[in-house]
Amino acid sequence: MTAKLPAPVTLTGRHVRLEPLGRHHLPELWASIGQDPDVWRWIPFAAPTTEEELGAILDVRLAEVAAGTAVKFAAVDLASGRAVGITGFYDFHAEDELVEIGGTWNARSVWRTGLNTESKLMLLTYAFEELGMGRVFWKTDALNDRSRNAILRLGASFEGIHRRDKRRHSGVWRDSAYFSMLREEWPGARARLEERLAAGPVGINTP
Repeated sequence: MTAKLPAPVTLTGRHVRLEPLGRHHLPELWASIGQDPDVWRWIPFAAPTTEEELGAILDVRLAEVAAGTAVKFAAVDLASGRAVGITGFYDFHAEDELVEIGGTWNARSVWRTGLNTESKLMLLTYAFEELGMGRVFWKTDALNDRSRNAILRLGASFEGIHRRDKRRHSGVWRDSAYFSMLREEWPGARARLEERLAAGPVGINTP
């Protein structure tokens, strides 16, 4: 049985602040991610076409937070002070020491940037070092090569394909690719991510 996730926290780095997602982020998120079809290409539901539709998507995510089944963050660019993405945790199992990082949608402007790299570094640090997880996992559409390659660049391992895993809004079933990182793999992955973050502006793109 899935345990309730911890209450949302704020994680702050040099480039980005991950703060609890709220309805007040809607205008900035509509401006940064809402109108870019590439951001929504691989989602299993219909992409938003208006700010109100994006608001309805946020309401679903906020309901998950209220139910204790997810922790959702708005990614705020510290340079501009504006929200440029969403990310979070799902499927927290304290007894089994596992959690999923998912529901991540980032503005094209932060793809392959230090902001994006740092947000993933903070999420992994929190999962392994604060929540005490032994396994962090990701899943993405098996056809989404960009996301799959990006997850691998985090230091995760490919676990396999779950066939007919989720229904797309078109009614067609998708296969999902699963990846994970284990506690003993985290120190090496953290060192590589920190080195990459310190090296310059080009980072890791995970949608």
